[in-house]
Amino acid sequence: MRSTDRSRRVVVVGAGLGGTATAVRLLRFAREPLEVVLVERHAEHRSAGVAYHPAGNPWPHVFNIQAGRMSMFREDVDDFVTWANTSADRTGWPPEWRDTTFVESGPTPRRIYADYLADRLAEAAREAAEGVTLVEADGEVVDVVVDDDGVRVVVANFSPPPGFQHGSPPGDDTGTIRADHLVIATGLEQRALPFAAEVLDHPAFVRQPYSAEGVDRLLDAKPDAVVAIIGTLLTAYDSAALLLRHGHTGRIHMISRSGLTIRTYPPDHRHHVLDLPAPRLDGPYEGPVHLVRQVKDEWERARAVVAEEHPDVAPAVVTERIAKSWEPHLPELLTRVPTADLRALLDGYGSLLATLRVSAVAYTTGIVDDAMAGDGQVSVTTGKVDRIVTTDTGTLVLTVSTTRPAPESTRTIEADLVISNFGREPDYQRTGSALWTNLMRNDLAARHRRTGRGVEVDGSGVLLGPTGAPSGPISLVGGPREGDEIVRHGRIGAFAFNLAAIKNQSVGVAADVLRRLESRYDGQVGDVLASLGTAAREAFERAVALDVRRMAARRREDREDLALRLDECLTAVRDAIHDGRTPATAEALRFAVNEAAAAKLNDLSVTPRDLRSLLGLD
Repeated sequence: MRSTDRSRRVVVVGAGLGGTATAVRLLRFAREPLEVVLVERHAEHRSAGVAYHPAGNPWPHVFNIQAGRMSMFREDVDDFVTWANTSADRTGWPPEWRDTTFVESGPTPRRIYADYLADRLAEAAREAAEGVTLVEADGEVVDVVVDDDGVRVVVANFSPPPGFQHGSPPGDDTGTIRADHLVIATGLEQRALPFAAEVLDHPAFVRQPYSAEGVDRLLDAKPDAVVAIIGTLLTAYDSAALLLRHGHTGRIHMISRSGLTIRTYPPDHRHHVLDLPAPRLDGPYEGPVHLVRQVKDEWERARAVVAEEHPDVAPAVVTERIAKSWEPHLPELLTRVPTADLRALLDGYGSLLATLRVSAVAYTTGIVDDAMAGDGQVSVTTGKVDRIVTTDTGTLVLTVSTTRPAPESTRTIEADLVISNFGREPDYQRTGSALWTNLMRNDLAARHRRTGRGVEVDGSGVLLGPTGAPSGPISLVGGPREGDEIVRHGRIGAFAFNLAAIKNQSVGVAADVLRRLESRYDGQVGDVLASLGTAAREAFERAVALDVRRMAARRREDREDLALRLDECLTAVRDAIHDGRTPATAEALRFAVNEAAAAKLNDLSVTPRDLRSLLGLD
């Protein structure tokens, strides 16, 4: 049991979706004095990240998924749509969106999500328990030092609010924050582009399409300019759709190694989980070629089952339904695939997996697909960009090794503007981040052994070093957990680090951090449930249900009432033990109850809407 002699401090690195969601959960869950410090290196990304900040997301950029799936609370699926329709400040919104009533299956501008996250963070701070506070600070976390007292977080260009206690001498812009626990939610890291090394600073090359400068350069392009977009999935569609909506008439080339494009959701699409037969992939592993053939055969079998037993499923989302139903079965399969083969399969089929698992709304895809099918204004080239060079006239020339149509050949594309996609770097040994460079160098982090994607964490998201031991009181949310999400939960493609994964991780990490810090929890007593008889187990389940409701409650008053009822229920659990065994302490029971409640909030076997009903939150 921990001491209650002082307030605890948790530092969250990154104030985008992952960091903000985790901060909200910490503020809601905490019952003892706690200071949550949310540090962001880019002020314009606060409560938004790269994906949602208004400067880099003009109004035509909408969520690729439906508005009804954008709630930051898995247990409150309608929260975002309700906020957008009743609470969003629409001052300055363009006419197209100002009078819109948003619906579950419809499109929504991505840029308003920053306001939603900021509102929910402010609400969580207002409704936090006594002594639980939020501090928002600007600066870039560049290093971490773990010692017996917790973590020292080194922040460059540190700009804390007035009165904030930290270890920086006056006038020094590098600060040190002492923390009891650190949560790293730094988002996705950018990949280096060796093929564009000669043009990175050229005005006709856009490296950051989701930045104010990048958007301006797209919109300033001449209407008849030839544009080349490196990528053919969502980022490419965003850029192409923005150009087309702006009246662009010139050719648009989309280029990728896979040549795959994104599918379109049907207009009335709702998320659903089908109960399909498990894929029959349990035989001996005979190599990647044999495995791919098995997967294809089982995929066709699953398609036939969907067609026969679920004829109402729209053809455009059959692949999504199958991929989701397979997730629980993939971890066991992946244990049999050798590491080298697993990495090669993920690299070779990553884009295909992404298109099978997720689509985009027609608002984005329709205008691009029409331009492909019409006069060919938008075209797709399947191939690898080998090099980009400048010309004397100011254009750029791309050399592309094409694979379709066969045989392989080389072609060049001359463009007035070249737009690169985000270029995510999954290998954290190769990022340009000072923080991740130091974490790797100091053996606080290790590249994910099986997949090479992200870093090693345990089941609670705690960072592991090269030996597999915890590196200290450090937890992760988001992109750095990609490899673990793949092998632990079977979440392949972008679903390893998307909104759904982040929502679950924010719950799990926040609850785990508080179980470590708060005096009311004791996890050192072993299996509490083993000592419970039938009556005690029934009382225990009632306690879990109450803790679920407490963790989901937005108002402080409601949480305090539920906490009192929870304590009474824990007393009932202990009183129900009559067989002479020593009852578990209240702190040990509370630990077990909270662990079970967090697991129920993160139940992946049902949709968020079904989860709310299942948990009795309606």
